[in-house]
Amino acid sequence: MKKILILNGPNLNLLGTREPAQYGHTTLPDVEAFCTAHGEQIGYDVECFQSNWEGALIDKLHEYGRLHKAGEALGVVFNPGALTHTSIALQDAIKGVEPLPVIECHISNVHARETFRHQSWVSPVAAGIVVGFGVDGYLIAMDGLVRKFVNSAATHKP
Repeated sequence: MKKILILNGPNLNLLGTREPAQYGHTTLPDVEAFCTAHGEQIGYDVECFQSNWEGALIDKLHEYGRLHKAGEALGVVFNPGALTHTSIALQDAIKGVEPLPVIECHISNVHARETFRHQSWVSPVAAGIVVGFGVDGYLIAMDGLVRKFVNSAATHKP
């Protein structure tokens, strides 16, 4: 069974306690559990990984680039947290693992927040972007991966 990676960046380990008015009360283990369950429903193994270290996120993207080329992974749902707005290294990593599809995902609507959050270094290289749907955005992103990179490939011929 192919894999989908749920990749979370800095401070997302604090979900449920950090700014609950902004991010809600759902914890990262809750998110991981419902993503794993949803993956089973749609026919994918789900691996969840979170790190506060940029290099660990880059290493995981590189790993999934190799898995994708080997036909073992469909793609990545990636919430880079605040690194979204600062990390050219993440942008380079995503470009470096093309054609691995990476869906950028944010719990809050970053465009309705502080101006510095409007800039994303990930968006220009993402296969899609999901923002502002709360933690349900992870499921929307997973479904988007399947719809765009599996279902459309099977139904649309060049």
